[in-house]
Amino acid sequence: MAKLHECVVVDAVRSAIGKSGWKGMEKGGQLCQASAQDLLACVLKAVVDRVKAKAPNFDPIEIENVMVGCLSQIGDQALNIARLASLLAGIPNEAAGATVNQYCNAGLKAINIAAHEIMLGEGDIIICGGVEIMSHFGMGADAQIVMDFHKLTQNAHPNQYPLRLSPRMMETKMFVPQGQCAEMISADQKHTREDLDRFGAWSMRKAVEAERKGWFDNIIPFEFSYKGEKKLVVKDETLRPKAADDPEGFMKDLAKLPLPFKKDGIVTAGNSSQIVDGAGAVMLMSGEKAEKLGLEPLCKITACAVAGGEPVPMLLAPIPAARKALSRAGKKIGDMDIIEPNEAFVSPLLQFADELGYDRMDPRINPTGGAVALGHPIGASGVIYFGEMCRHLKRIKGRAGLQMICGGGGVGISAVVEKV
Repeated sequence: MAKLHECVVVDAVRSAIGKSGWKGMEKGGQLCQASAQDLLACVLKAVVDRVKAKAPNFDPIEIENVMVGCLSQIGDQALNIARLASLLAGIPNEAAGATVNQYCNAGLKAINIAAHEIMLGEGDIIICGGVEIMSHFGMGADAQIVMDFHKLTQNAHPNQYPLRLSPRMMETKMFVPQGQCAEMISADQKHTREDLDRFGAWSMRKAVEAERKGWFDNIIPFEFSYKGEKKLVVKDETLRPKAADDPEGFMKDLAKLPLPFKKDGIVTAGNSSQIVDGAGAVMLMSGEKAEKLGLEPLCKITACAVAGGEPVPMLLAPIPAARKALSRAGKKIGDMDIIEPNEAFVSPLLQFADELGYDRMDPRINPTGGAVALGHPIGASGVIYFGEMCRHLKRIKGRAGLQMICGGGGVGISAVVEKV
């Protein structure tokens, strides 16, 4: 049996987060006019440059692969954006590139695949990235294109346009909107509006405090041009300072938000992830290679897992995925210093806590804020928040951390990291 190698995380960077541009490219967020390829290339280049600065003997030609999570692989996110952005970033041609789609799991899935390759000795250095400009392509945009094509060609000869969607897929309700699924979970678990809003406000407060403490110093400045005008993006535009400065007043603000998913529901924009644009990158190495280069890793990856669950309500598969990952790592939830569940919606997060055995407001949860506070750029979230977890684990000299993410269709993913 081949020797298994240790896989370590040597650096993690991200872009600033931009608000959605669905109101129009001229009125949208700070990244809505940017190219996804350029944004991803920016963070890929940055992680290479940062490692090179710390380890002069690091040779980028040794990078085996560039693995990238991206959900809507269309438009400027199509054509294997991992390879395109890698070349734009100046990464040597010898590095391959692969783009991964496992719904919102995509970014962490890219990391887990890369970790497995390193553990098996199939390369010493792999860069993982994630990107999503939701201003260009929202959730389900790729499916909508297929459905529009289907409508245009449904009377054409089948040999001319062989692409067809399954009638069963069209007729069944396998994909209920996630917001409605969050409402189903809260109804089943008897959550209150205050339960959800309190967690949402807490996430927003932690993110504001983290930014003020300088913990987001891994944000890479991104400059691009639009209609001849240069734009420089350096800071998240999704933060809500009032959450930290006036918590009581902020809770009152959240209580006034409308109910988009159910007339008598409790899920709102204040307890759901923000629709945003962003990208992130991490560099993984074998422990031997990092030691040879004199690099001090942030942590090591010790276990990964995926799991499927009910497609409706679709948001609970991280529970079995986390249990698998913890078991494979030989750990329990009490051994974790950081618990990093992706905040797609607060509703499933409360059930994660109840079923995995930690308090709903445990201070270990998303210590630098989560997707309710910063946003959920679908394919990039797994990379961005994995990086935040690894950096914070090093910051607090912690022992271990657990990340878990839900995804459309009832898929879940998890990973356990530990100090080196």
